[in-house]
Amino acid sequence: MRFPPRTTRIGALVALMSALLVGGTAVVPTNAAAASVGSICYSALPSQAHDTLDLIDAGGPFPYSQDGVVFQNREGVLPSQSSGYYHEYTVITPGSSTRGARRIVTGEETQEDYYTADHYVTFDLVDFGC
Repeated sequence: MRFPPRTTRIGALVALMSALLVGGTAVVPTNAAAASVGSICYSALPSQAHDTLDLIDAGGPFPYSQDGVVFQNREGVLPSQSSGYYHEYTVITPGSSTRGARRIVTGEETQEDYYTADHYVTFDLVDFGC
């Protein structure tokens, strides 16, 4: 099971809220993408996402040949990292004849897991503590 560090995101949010509450000017952090990522409780994920996370932890085998490829973060929604940092995995969508839009994107160094249900438009950091 993974426990992603959240202090950077929380610290940026606290600084932003403090600036707004006292009427100051908020300085946008250089890693603004991280502030735009939401969060989701592990228990709120669809069961297929649990299956995908279990496969990732086990090292496969994965149902699609594209699973495990480098995720480029072209949309810029996730925090900026070097190429090869993120990898994507399919979350099976029942009834879909294709891979569907749901994915888990993992980050290597700090073991963070992101879930997207809308093919990279939005991401939620998976919170394993709730």
